[in-house]
Amino acid sequence: MKIKNIFKNKSMNTENSEKECEVNENTVNEVESAAALTVEEQLQEDLAKEKDKFLRLFAEFENFKKRTIKERIDLFKTANEEVLQVMLPVLDDFDRAMVQISKTDDQDLLKGVELIHEKLKSTLTSKGLELVEVKAGDAFNADFAEAITQIPSPSEELKGKIVDVVEKGYKLGDKIIRFPKVVIGQ
Repeated sequence: MKIKNIFKNKSMNTENSEKECEVNENTVNEVESAAALTVEEQLQEDLAKEKDKFLRLFAEFENFKKRTIKERIDLFKTANEEVLQVMLPVLDDFDRAMVQISKTDDQDLLKGVELIHEKLKSTLTSKGLELVEVKAGDAFNADFAEAITQIPSPSEELKGKIVDVVEKGYKLGDKIIRFPKVVIGQ
């Protein structure tokens, strides 16, 4: 009996092995045919990936060039910023001197100082310096002016508005390099 069972098991194992071999051969054939297609598809996928990678790299380089050009232009626009900031107190002193000299009777002195003052202002303007236009009665905007103090407003219409401009403000291009110092009414 034992021998019969052994032969029976062996014959079953052989049948199973034969079926497995058939399945394995079919699987190998399918894999080989799929591999032949997959190689072509794989190459196409690799090509698509490389094209995408190239396009992204090219776009990144173009953005870098644009950003660099913009930074250079901004640098040229504001290259004189430090020098102009140092010159602003001199310009303020000149403005105050003009007010005092205009009170005198000496017209030759007044004319000479006016010429120098205008030459200084035109030189600074040619380098890109502009006056920030703020005057008494304008609405206060913290983006364009610096409030140094608040006082009771002389009239109802000046509440929350600029009462006096203590120091002029200047900008270089679009950038404010010194905010005007103002007094606002409350």
